Amino acid sequence: MSYRLNVFKKASFCRHFENQVYKNVQNKNIKIPVYLSAGQEYIPASIATILEEKNIQPNIFIQHRGHSTYLSFNASPTELIDELLGKKTGCAGGMGGSASIHSHEKNIFGHDGLMGSQVPIAVGHCYSTRKPTIVFMGDASAEEDYVLGAMGWASTKNLPILFVVEDNNLSILTEKKIRRNWEMDDVAKAFNMKGYNIKDDPEIIKEYIDGVFDGPMLLNIQTTRKYWHAGAGQDGDNFDRYEEEMKKLGEKAIQIDLENKQLVKKLWQQQLEIQ
Repeated sequence: MSYRLNVFKKASFCRHFENQVYKNVQNKNIKIPVYLSAGQEYIPASIATILEEKNIQPNIFIQHRGHSTYLSFNASPTELIDELLGKKTGCAGGMGGSASIHSHEKNIFGHDGLMGSQVPIAVGHCYSTRKPTIVFMGDASAEEDYVLGAMGWASTKNLPILFVVEDNNLSILTEKKIRRNWEMDDVAKAFNMKGYNIKDDPEIIKEYIDGVFDGPMLLNIQTTRKYWHAGAGQDGDNFDRYEEEMKKLGEKAIQIDLENKQLVKKLWQQQLEIQ
């Protein structure tokens, strides 16, 4: 299976998972705030696929909008479902909710809820272990002062860390142009590390991730969010990378899409029936 189709397989599972989460928020099966990653799934799906091909298993620090990252790196979907349902069998014992999901098995460290705090924690962990590390953040989290300080330290110590900014241009509903007049790739370069501002096209991500973990690197990846915070609404008829990729890849992708839709629906029904 080609790289692009492998990415689509992961992205498809993530998309249908999030659609089920949205559905279960609406019908009140999920009673906690949720942070949906639909629309942004091509970022972690691409990175996870590339690293699997390179046989690299990094430590991963995710942001609050982290369902697709968790799933792309092959953590348990049933444990995530149970977490969202508040069950003790959830990936965080039913106590982390949507924002603080983690997987010891896959080296995925959950977010504590403080905007951007995963960045200095990831940098400190990487400094201690010297192991390949990825930390995901949103474009608003990237504006926190301790994020910038952590990036400076990572550059000073030449750490094997990849900073990934999932840039959907929004802090809840406030656009980036209202909040700041600078870009994160320029900040990275000012700290003397590699920094790039790219789109969430899987081929572009693959091109720019070459040489990852040779030293610190930042990818500011432009993407489009589908759902608002906590599933309260939708961003409307915006560009959808997922739909575009399915059209480009054709019949094989359409079949994968159908299979994942059925699989995810079955997983949710199965976990909902368990008391």
